[in-house]
Amino acid sequence: MNKNYYAILMAGGVGSRFWPVSTTDLPKQFHDMLGSGETLIQKTFSRLSKLIPTENILILTNEKYNNLVLTQLPMVKQEQVLLEPAMRNTAPCILYASLKIQKMNPDAVMVVAPSDHWIEDETAFIDNLQQCFDYCHHNNALMTLGIQPTFPNTGFGYIEFDKTDSNPIKKVNQFREKPNYETATSFLDSGNFLWNGGIFIWSVKSITEAFSAFQPQMNQLFLEGFETYNTSNEKEFINQKYALAEDISIDYAILEKAKNVFVLPATFDWNDLGTWGSLHEKLEKDEQNNAVVNAELISENASNNIIRTENKKLVIIDGLNDYIVVQQGDVLLIYPKDKEQDIKKVVSNLLNSR
Repeated sequence: MNKNYYAILMAGGVGSRFWPVSTTDLPKQFHDMLGSGETLIQKTFSRLSKLIPTENILILTNEKYNNLVLTQLPMVKQEQVLLEPAMRNTAPCILYASLKIQKMNPDAVMVVAPSDHWIEDETAFIDNLQQCFDYCHHNNALMTLGIQPTFPNTGFGYIEFDKTDSNPIKKVNQFREKPNYETATSFLDSGNFLWNGGIFIWSVKSITEAFSAFQPQMNQLFLEGFETYNTSNEKEFINQKYALAEDISIDYAILEKAKNVFVLPATFDWNDLGTWGSLHEKLEKDEQNNAVVNAELISENASNNIIRTENKKLVIIDGLNDYIVVQQGDVLLIYPKDKEQDIKKVVSNLLNSR
């Protein structure tokens, strides 16, 4: 284990598209979404700890999830859990964590990774991550792992790299917003576009210099508390100042402005598990392409459905195709898969009406 290797594990999201399983009180990263025996955050932590010392993995999350993190990751100490007192997107929390790491170890190289993604080939993931760490150790680079697109997905952002670059690690030309179907198809046809999976690698020196250059106001805000970081006074400073930071993503704040951005096309399988449909892709299916989690299914003329219940409930369906059937507590969701992007709106309307 290299003592200079660190990880920032992002675990603050709500994942409302997985309602009713994922809620504000118990988001999807704390669920065993695939019936594997481990929750998504447990699986991600285990994967990262194959390369990074356990004590060097910091978890960024909301204050309300502190006990969930400590319960599901008993090897983690309280000082490794960074609690966000306000929701301010990814740039402020990454800067906060990076300054803490800089104070611990100015020679650090780190990975920033979501806690709720699914990666099957963990050996390939670790190989790719090691390649990025080696590059960032020797170069002033802001890196990302780009995911090889398998279809023209309109729900992901894309990374366009220099197609004339023959090196394994490519220079990034630009980040592209979520496209429409025709644009996404043209991206795949051109051959130099990757999905933006939100996995970033850099040295602490490179990322703090980038914040100083491109986000001077935010940088100054968090530098005011530098002396308090990793001490008993840190929490008071963060509680007072954190909400003053701009609500902005790391992509907009840094990566779209910097010129030293590189991408390694990933060689591992990846799924962001962003919707019930993407979860259906990763689960084992029966002869009619139905995926079942924690349920017992009897079906007639039913195909391409995902069925998930609590406590192995018996579900009987006839003539249902391409549907999401999910039972959690006193809620039963029966919803067409092709309208799953609307589940977030349904949840929002439901909460507003109560």
